[in-house]
Formats: sequence, C-alpha cells, structure tokens
Amino acid sequence: MMKRNIFIISFLLIGSALIYFTLRKNDDHKNPPLRFVSLAWQEGAIATNRSIVNEWNATHPNMQVEYIQGTWNSAHDYLVTTFETGDVPDIFHYESSVIIDYAMRGYLTDLSPYISPEMKSDILDVAWATVTRPNGEVGGIPFLIESLVVLYNKSLLEKEGIVPPTREHPWTWDDLQATARKMTKDTNGDGVIDQYGVGFGLRNSANIIMNTSISFGGSFFKKEGNYYVVKVNNEEKKLLQTIVDMLYKDKSASPASIGETGAGMIPGFFSGRYAMLVSIGSWGRQQIVENAPKEFRWGVMPPIKAQTQMYGASTQTLSVPKKSKRAKEAMMFIDFMLSSKNTARLALNDWMIPARKSCLSMPEFQDTLGGWDITCSAVSTLDVGPWLGAPGYVEWKSRVANPVLQELFAGRLSVDEAAYRIEHESNIVLSRYKKHGEVW
Repeated sequence: MMKRNIFIISFLLIGSALIYFTLRKNDDHKNPPLRFVSLAWQEGAIATNRSIVNEWNATHPNMQVEYIQGTWNSAHDYLVTTFETGDVPDIFHYESSVIIDYAMRGYLTDLSPYISPEMKSDILDVAWATVTRPNGEVGGIPFLIESLVVLYNKSLLEKEGIVPPTREHPWTWDDLQATARKMTKDTNGDGVIDQYGVGFGLRNSANIIMNTSISFGGSFFKKEGNYYVVKVNNEEKKLLQTIVDMLYKDKSASPASIGETGAGMIPGFFSGRYAMLVSIGSWGRQQIVENAPKEFRWGVMPPIKAQTQMYGASTQTLSVPKKSKRAKEAMMFIDFMLSSKNTARLALNDWMIPARKSCLSMPEFQDTLGGWDITCSAVSTLDVGPWLGAPGYVEWKSRVANPVLQELFAGRLSVDEAAYRIEHESNIVLSRYKKHGEVW
C-alpha cells in the first residue's frame, strides 16, 4: 500500500513538473527576450550599457532585453551572416556609414514611423542626415557623434612660448605645420630627433582622410547621374601632400605615425615624443584622463582650418533588422535607451559628442575638464560627406583607400601616383555596384 501511495505521489509530482515546464516554455516562446548586440568596448561604456538594460528589465518583466557583447572587428561579418540566415538580433549597435549600406540592401527596418516627435526634434539635424535616405527611410537612431580632435601637450607648447588656438582664433594648417616644425627637436644633441611636433595615427587612415578632406574643399566621391565615381582633384591632393610633407619634407610628423593607430600614439604623447596628436578620435581623451602621468598637462584644440573648419561627421547608431519580428517592441527599448538622460550617460562614458541637443546644454558637456567644451562646440563644424550612401563604400575603404593611402604615407608612392591608383581602383570596385542597380 505504501509503495502504491509513493508511486501515485511521484506520478503527480512528475506530472505537475511537466505541466509547469511546458507552460513556462510556452510562455517563454510568447515572450522571448529582445536580443541587443552592443559594440561598447571601453569599460565605462560597457558598464553603462549593461546598467541601462538592467534598468529596463527591472520595469518590464514581460519584455526583457538580453545584452550581447559584440566587437567592432567581427560585427560586419556577424551581421551580414545573420541577415542572410534570418537568425537576427532585434537591436544592434553600429555606425552610420555601414548601416546606410545595409539599408540599401534591404536588411533594415525603416524606423521613421516609430520615432517620437520629442526624439525627432531633439536629435541634431546633422546626426539625422547620417542615417536618413533621400526617400525619408531611417536606418538607425544616431546617439553618439564621432569627431576628430587635436590634442596638445600644454607644457611643451608653453616652454616654446606658443599660445594654443581658441574657438575665436583657430589655427590654419599652415599654423599647425609651422608649430610642428618648431616643436621638432633633437633634445639631447645625439643627431636623432626625439621630439616630434606631430603624431598622426595613419595605419587605417581612410576615415581620417575622408572626414578631413571636407575642410580642404574635397570629397573624393562625386555623383555622375545616378552613380558615384571617385575623383582626386587638387583639393584632395593638397591634404595628402600636406601630410606627406610633414612626414618627409619637414620631418615634423613622427614616422611612427605610418604604422600606428591613434590609440597606439598615446603612450608617445605621454612621454613627450609628440607635442600634438592630430586627427585622433575624441574618445582618445578618455585614455588620457585615465592613463596619463599625474603631472601631464594637455588640452584640446578647435578644428584646424583649411578652406573651412568643416569636417565629416560619423554617428554610432541603434538599428533593427528587417527580419526581426518585434520592431515595435525593439523601438520601445531604443526610445528608453536613448532618452536624453541615458544618451548623456552613454556619451560621457564613451567620450563622444551626444547627438541630442538637450544633452549639449548640460553643464558636463560644457566643462573645460577633459576638453568637453572644445570638443562639443565643434558640432557646428560637422557636415555629412557626399560619399554617404555610395554603394560599395564599405568595400572601397577596405580594398582601395586604406591600402593605397598606406603605401602613400609609407613613401612608396607620390601623391600623383596615389591619386591615379585611388581613381582607377575605386572605379573598378564601384562599377560592380552599378550592375546591382543600387541607387542612393
């Protein structure tokens, strides 16, 4: 009798468990978590992203978000694979120049119907321009603006009696070159230069060159009819020749610039090997604040003027794949994550310009500490490059621009030879996209 009762109790327990897990499985199937792939990489930025997701999850028990840590190096291949297989994240973090290409290929949800009037009016027009197609489709929500800055060693400039530029009186490239020559020295008399005026990070320089070319009146990309071609005219050549002259004629730019990224030049900046770091991303300020020697004094310069002070803008974005079945819910989370308060948190921890006007008026983005005042005031000098939306632009950067520019800056090509190579090889790449009929 006891055995029979034990059997009945066991049967009921097993049955109850099966019913519970079946119901739970069905419930999970109805409300699976939204998958969010973040490319945050600095410790503070990762912590902020996770914190925002946790805050959402605490108040949305029936619409949870799963945080997935991605990397910039693998993001493109990962995303293209998911678009093709259909196993997509619901929300992903990337950059404007790439998502526009995805939008043209039909991979992304048009977010324009989901954007609130508050978000639409508060995000800067230049930021919207980086993600909006001429037909009004929006491929992603911009939240951080990447900009190039010039960092300088205050102590070294003061030692030479050099007064750094101000917003009211910016330097020209001629001023920069003259200062770089003056700051280039053999300090110990051994016949070897040990202090250079400038350090660039030119290892993968396409982004730097493209965004800086606007200030010289250049653009590389021109539209002929419905299609894009690449032309390297006098304006683009002047920028390239300026950098080559600093490397090889004046020798005021460190040769280490050729093979290093901007981040790779920062230790030399700390040690006094470079008086200025030119065209480094604004995020580099975080590395200095966190890692510089205690006595190190530094500052941020306003954008250097060529014909103008205008530079190209790139934004970091949140997008929703077209194959996600939960676009409305995904946009609800994006709206929460990119509120004015949260955008400020994300910008401060990534050391980039917030895309919201309401953030720029906050005291922390007008602070002299960390160069926030100069960095954020440069918003008025940002523009959208004419290459935005050029079919094949992503491939062009990796297959043509970066390799040819690397050869140029390594001294293996003249500016004219590099210009010919860029034009010839670019138009071979872009001609393949004409066959697809992809028109911006």
